[in-house]
Amino acid sequence: MLLNIDNKLTDSYYEASVKRSAASPALAGDLQVDVCVVGGGLAGISAALELAERGYSVALLEANKVGWGASGRNGGQALVGFAGDDAVESQLPADDARRAWQLTVEGLQLLRQRMEKHAIDCDFVPGYMSVAVNRGKGQSLSAWVEHIARAYDYKMEQIPAADIGNWIASERFHSGAYDANSGHLHPLKYCLGLAAAARAAGVQIFEDSPVQQLVRGDKPLIKTAGGSVRCSYAVLAGNVYLGEYGKDVAPELSSRIMPVGTYIVATEPMGKERADALIKHRSAVCDTNFVLDYFRLTADHRMLFGGRVSYSTATPPNLAASMRARMLKVFPQLADLPMAQAWGGFVDITMNRAPDFGSLGNNIFYMQGFSGHGLVLTGMAGKLAAEAIAGQAERFDLLARLNHHPFPGGALMRTPALVLGMLYYQLKDLF
Repeated sequence: MLLNIDNKLTDSYYEASVKRSAASPALAGDLQVDVCVVGGGLAGISAALELAERGYSVALLEANKVGWGASGRNGGQALVGFAGDDAVESQLPADDARRAWQLTVEGLQLLRQRMEKHAIDCDFVPGYMSVAVNRGKGQSLSAWVEHIARAYDYKMEQIPAADIGNWIASERFHSGAYDANSGHLHPLKYCLGLAAAARAAGVQIFEDSPVQQLVRGDKPLIKTAGGSVRCSYAVLAGNVYLGEYGKDVAPELSSRIMPVGTYIVATEPMGKERADALIKHRSAVCDTNFVLDYFRLTADHRMLFGGRVSYSTATPPNLAASMRARMLKVFPQLADLPMAQAWGGFVDITMNRAPDFGSLGNNIFYMQGFSGHGLVLTGMAGKLAAEAIAGQAERFDLLARLNHHPFPGGALMRTPALVLGMLYYQLKDLF
């Protein structure tokens, strides 16, 4: 089972570097509110906060603990844009694609505004580099940067091959692009800070309260083992965990996303001067391979290095050692640094890598399929869902217009089929 595997991957640097407040109680008894949110990650908490600030009574149900899933274990890279840019551009007219892109820019602004408004100290550092490992990928990256500037009036700085060594102390990369607007942060600190803001706004948060059933109707009824919530509206923000904890919640959604494992290691601290010498501006970095590496430096001068995907939901053997080997291909000068933690989690990807927003009937909204770009987009998703519930659905509906197909093969065959498909892309990354 996915969750049994996932439970072994939660010993993260993030959990080790925060002090959680006392756990919220599990739901006990029957409750009635305006809105029930399912999922205590960034999308769910964002929706709950926005709704409470608009005057709605809100209950949030989290199956484990706030920030337990991808929202508290991800790479910490806060980026504009979509993983599935091609799908957005092919399905929407140019003006609407531009509006969709602008939603992600606004999402990054929203993240910064919330940090300031709610005094969330989450180690935010501006700056992001996209890097190419060879000339061909460098040409593709350069063309993409030019396209983004033309189509969306979003400027990034080209880093030519002759200059890449001044940006990153690695011989692996040919060229790159720098985005001064995007950046990186400690995602669990941010998630917990946002949850504290939601509680202060009046949101009732219940942890250890997995949803077992959703009874649809004019007044949806959401049931857990300990009680139920009757509401006028529901927001489903459980992503890959929604179907694992409660098979009867929204079975039509689970086939449209796929859990993909991704893994991260954290080194022991290396000292500020040594860390500063590795990456200019201490930017977040991601390469352009399909099976990519992503990495950044922490506030206490560790290297966090991520990559190594699993499409079978099975944890790779010798995870810490294999991830360390990937890191040393990029930074062989870190060979003396011991590993402090190795962990992972599951990204919810769609077939076309574009986000999957929509509604079931007229009073149940869902957001899923962030496909690795969730740190910014989840916050915006929550805001858009709140707008839709308040009667201003235009922006939510813009993304809900994107078409999505189920993964082929059903629950039994889609994983091996995707594994075979990924072998093809791994070979393409060599060229």
